[in-house]
Amino acid sequence: MTRLSVNINKIATLRNARGGSIPDVIIAAKRIQEFGAAGITVHPRPDERHITRNDVEQLKKVVLTEFNIEGYPSEEFMEMVLRIIPDQVTLVPDPPEVLTSNAGWDCLKNGEFLKDIISKLKTAGIRTSIFMDPVEDQIRASVATGTDRIELYTESYASGFEDNSAKAIKPYVKAAEVAAECGLGLNAGHDLNLRNLNYFYKNIPGLLEVSIGHALISDALYIGLKNAVVAYKNCLHPDWKPDASK
Repeated sequence: MTRLSVNINKIATLRNARGGSIPDVIIAAKRIQEFGAAGITVHPRPDERHITRNDVEQLKKVVLTEFNIEGYPSEEFMEMVLRIIPDQVTLVPDPPEVLTSNAGWDCLKNGEFLKDIISKLKTAGIRTSIFMDPVEDQIRASVATGTDRIELYTESYASGFEDNSAKAIKPYVKAAEVAAECGLGLNAGHDLNLRNLNYFYKNIPGLLEVSIGHALISDALYIGLKNAVVAYKNCLHPDWKPDASK
């Protein structure tokens, strides 16, 4: 069954907008797990505009499912994850100033850099995943880095879904097939939501995990956090049907 990991960055964004500790990301992480999520994801940025380093330290104590830390493998990031030892590290190629992840790794150009980073993570017993566009040559090149998994960057799927879902998903189906051929585990994330998640799940073979934050936390404002987690979990089921009343 495809696992749902909930990215709680947006909860920290709301807290930081006012200062203080409300909403509490530690309480949120505990509740999200109680509501059935299979993991918690965070993406700490150098400027700590949402998740802080202290958050990461505290979350390590309460995440009893899977703890996934995303980020660019700077010296500071590597020091943190090698000290925390999460279950999974997802490497992204983002420069510090970007608002959100917006591209996958170029493994043809950055293969040796990633190989060295991933070797250090795997020596520490951390499962690795790298953020990838659905490009066959890049996925094949990622094998040489030693990564355990790739995470497909799904923005182009999400943006094209309403106009032509079959066209939007086609490169991702091929990417999944190539990943399986190469022996890579498969994750996915970015702009997946209650409208497009089930279609993606049904059509992507071997999908191990989806990481969803912005859409799920936004839906929680309307329907509550528990209902949002349950709704997204339900999308990861072959018999799910959209609610016609919405």
